[in-house]
Amino acid sequence: MATNKKIRSRDEIEQKYKWNLRAMYPDEAEWEKDYKDAEEMAESFTSFSGHLGDSAQALLDAFAARDALWQKVEKVYVYARMKRDEDTRVAKYQAMTSRAQSLIAKAGAKTSFFTPELLELDEELIWRFLNQSDGLKLYTHVIRQILRQKRHVLSKPEEKLLAQFSELTSATNDIFSMINNADMKFGSIEDEKGKPVEVTHGRYLSLMESSSRRVRKDAFECLYAAYEAQRNTLATTYNYNTKTDVITARIRRYNSSLEAALSGDDIPIRVYENLIETVNRYLPLLHRYVGLRKKALGLDEVHMYDMYAPLVENPVGEIEYEKALEIIAEGLTPLGEEYISIMKQGFSQGWIDVYENEGKTSGAYSFGSYDSYPYILLNYNGKLKDVFTIAHEMGHSMHSYYTRKTQPFVYGGHSIFTAEVASTVNENLLMKHLLEKENDKRKKLYLFNMYIEEFRATLFRQTMFAEFEKLTHEAVESGEVLTADWLSKNYLELNKKYFGDQVVYDEQIAMEWARIPHFYNAFYVYKYATGYSAAAAFSEKILNEGAPAREAYIKFLKSGESDDPIPLLKLAGVDMNEPAPVESALDTFGKLLDELESML
Repeated sequence: MATNKKIRSRDEIEQKYKWNLRAMYPDEAEWEKDYKDAEEMAESFTSFSGHLGDSAQALLDAFAARDALWQKVEKVYVYARMKRDEDTRVAKYQAMTSRAQSLIAKAGAKTSFFTPELLELDEELIWRFLNQSDGLKLYTHVIRQILRQKRHVLSKPEEKLLAQFSELTSATNDIFSMINNADMKFGSIEDEKGKPVEVTHGRYLSLMESSSRRVRKDAFECLYAAYEAQRNTLATTYNYNTKTDVITARIRRYNSSLEAALSGDDIPIRVYENLIETVNRYLPLLHRYVGLRKKALGLDEVHMYDMYAPLVENPVGEIEYEKALEIIAEGLTPLGEEYISIMKQGFSQGWIDVYENEGKTSGAYSFGSYDSYPYILLNYNGKLKDVFTIAHEMGHSMHSYYTRKTQPFVYGGHSIFTAEVASTVNENLLMKHLLEKENDKRKKLYLFNMYIEEFRATLFRQTMFAEFEKLTHEAVESGEVLTADWLSKNYLELNKKYFGDQVVYDEQIAMEWARIPHFYNAFYVYKYATGYSAAAAFSEKILNEGAPAREAYIKFLKSGESDDPIPLLKLAGVDMNEPAPVESALDTFGKLLDELESML
């Protein structure tokens, strides 16, 4: 069972609870062949250098060859990375992942001439080629994106040099991952019954949701003691990760690392700033919620380790994994028979790696290559929260499924900005379904509080993270060094601003910056908050308008990267250029808070 106190080895977990990576490579000799083929494809791609402007056919052939190369490289990397994530201690898959990263760097170096050379061509010639070739018309959006980046693309030799350095610039992320997932141990505490339980990434949230305040406090102190012991190493790692962002942005002639991070999706900086400014205006609601928690839990004072404790004891109990899948399928019925049928195929075909095992990467994600299953990694613990995690990640995977079935490789991915919409729509629909069918008052109160917690954890907490990233990058841009003391001081001040003066701030919370993996992918977390706001609009339309809204939503899932995120969402009726979607979601939080107060 998922609640065993001792973490099992991978061999102890039944095959039916593991993802089927053999569907990608039945024999790892095939992985080696693809690796070699990709190397040869990368080498041969250089023959296009100097010839992109020869003819429309020459440009089309180069685009097609580039797609074929990266499709192969992607598959090689994804397989190696997922095998590594099964157990990060296994040297073989550490090595394969490292080799795959080297392959990415090689492919990047060999293809690095492409964009600078394309930008050297006369734009009128490029558009003439597009008019001459039906095949080339497929790349119209890509070409527009490239031309938009003209100011930030360097010369061919400079681009090649930067591509060769890509392995080094990603090193801090890998170092953090190894420290966090493979090397760090958090020790054990006594559970509610006085029995020893090991504190792990996968168990930490469950421990923080314990009805026992002593368990919550012990888990909190146990976890952060491990991070405190590594504070200087982790600060140095994050400092250089941030420096990499800043230096890369300067090299590419961006005004800031924030502008550089948002440019790929053509997201205006005002979208990021609107989010932070809007959420800051609504912080009194969060402070009010903290006060309600204090009252409902009967506490003299609130600590940060009290923030995840349910306001009522969990009346739901442990949920078997198979039951969780049934609940999700029922809750997502408004998305239609086709959606549910495909999702159930995923449940049975080996899309999902379910349980925690020794050395397994923490958390949850949806992954995969263009021509693989849209895989899901979980660390399922049988909690209702874990059921929502499955629904969330399945939203990502279904987005990938529809996109890859509909779009060519060049548009077969999706921006994180739109991906977070797809995952959160599933969560919203599931929550509304459970609330609607529940008649038991305590269970309904528990669900209601859980719904409010989603707003707190996504809109407020992720925006706080986004504000912290903005602070750290601006500090490095102004010449400061992110020492452990600087990071902890500024993080604590931000935490106090968001949660208010009713919280007693134990010194450990100042180290929370050290355990957030997303900080190693700069300016990523804000998309959770904006995605949550957009998803609220989608889910309301689906429930209120039925088939037309559902069909529009499925069309959105199929769109992939065929346009930039803001236009795709705007076509669906949500304009993220304005603060209105975020304001609407926060107004909903206020209404939920009113209702929760009346229920307690």
